Formats: sequence, C-alpha cells, structure tokens
Amino acid sequence: MITSTSNNQIKNIIALNKKARERKAQRLFVVEGIRAVAEVPAALLHAVYYVEGFGASAEGSAFISELCAKAPSVLVEEVAKSVFNSMSDTVTPQGVLALVKMQDFTMADVLGTNTGKPAHIVVLESLQDPGNMGTIIRTAEGAGATGIIMNNTTVDIYSPKVVRSTMGSIFRVPHIITSDLAATLTELKEQHNVSVYAAHLKGEKFYDEFDYKGPTAFMIGNEGNGLTDQTASMATSYLKIPMEGQLESLNASVAASILMYETLRQRRQR
Repeated sequence: MITSTSNNQIKNIIALNKKARERKAQRLFVVEGIRAVAEVPAALLHAVYYVEGFGASAEGSAFISELCAKAPSVLVEEVAKSVFNSMSDTVTPQGVLALVKMQDFTMADVLGTNTGKPAHIVVLESLQDPGNMGTIIRTAEGAGATGIIMNNTTVDIYSPKVVRSTMGSIFRVPHIITSDLAATLTELKEQHNVSVYAAHLKGEKFYDEFDYKGPTAFMIGNEGNGLTDQTASMATSYLKIPMEGQLESLNASVAASILMYETLRQRRQR
C-alpha cells in the first residue's frame, strides 16, 4: 500500500491532474470514479489506484476482481486514504482512479469512414469552458456524430473536468486536435466533400432549412467571441437558430446540440 504523498507515482498523478503539458508529454490522463474507470477500454488502462478499505466492501471486491480479469497486466495499487485524497481532483472522491492512455485518432476516424455513415462532425474553435466541451462530446455520441475536430487553443479535452462531464463518451467519440484549423477545414471541403456550416448573424436561412443528409460539419466558436472572421469565412453556408426574447446567442453546447440532433432527425427520416 502506498502511504506517502512523496511517492513518485502519487506526485506524477497530481501533476497529470493539474498540468496539461504533463498530460501531453506523457500521453496519459486521469479518470476518477467507479463507473468512469469501468468505462475505460482495457487496452487504454495504464494503472489503477484504489483507497484503503475499498477492496473490503462487496462492491469494491467485485470491482477489483472484474478489473484484474479485464486487464490482468495493469498495475493495481492500494493507497492510504489521506494520500488518495491528495491525488483526487474531486470534492468527494469515490475511491478509485486510473491513469489512461490517450487515443490516436485519424481524420478517417473523425469522418466515420468505417461506419458506413456520412460524416457528421463538430468543429470547435477556441472553446474554453470544460463543461461545454464535455457536454458536446457526450451529445455527439448520443446524436451519432462521427467525430470532433478542435484547434489547439481549445480547452484541454483530457482535463479532469472535461473527462468527468463526458461520462465515458471521450473513449467512444473520435477526436483530433489541429494546429492549423484553416488547413483542416480546407481538407474537409475539398478532399472529403464535407459541407461546413456556421451559425452566424449573416445567416439568411434557419438551421432546419438545410439538408444535412450528406457529409456535414458544424463550426462552434469561443463562448464569448464566437468564431473568428477567418474561420467563419470558410463556411460553406451560414445558418441561424431562431431565438425569441432579448437573447443574442445560445450557449455553445446548446447550439451544437441543436444542430447535431437536427442532423440525426433528418438522417433517421431517410
């Protein structure tokens, strides 16, 4: 059992929780909670830690047994309660956390090439709120989106708050980070024949007046500033979401959800 916060494994977990650069350098991130750890594919598990006494409960014993059967070569360590609390990023830790390997997705994955479905993509530019990011990933799975593309100034998808809010969808929704969003959008349009839409004040038609049955991508911008002019100018079409009252815009994750589910609705009708 690990009993000291000076243990190198513990210090590394704390660093991975706090620092995006450590996560990127090690290609590892932290997942907390019984259900969340259970969602992790065996091939992505790097190590698992549980609080002292957890294995003595019926639930804990069953969880550890299933985990060892699922990933027999993965390190599983018991940790003293005070040490576990220092490792945890949550106010009320559930007593289990895992170090998880990042996945390497390709453009073909994001396009859904092997799914038999037309591309259904969300493109994020400089989104900053972890809750919005997590909600978009989770909704993308529910709405049948094939993947997510984000630029490298978007909130870290592997931060603890984002990972928690995805409720496991982060393992199932293909996603890539691009350092050149303009080049990636050009590739989508010119090489893959994807129609790219932006919600914009210049939109002349409502979102439900477009046909999304073919390869489709929706661009969602920063919460405060929206899409940059350069990115917005690369849209195939501008659309608008009707709003009553005195609202100027919707929350980024709400807007993305509306567009993704309209795409699902149209494709289900077909």
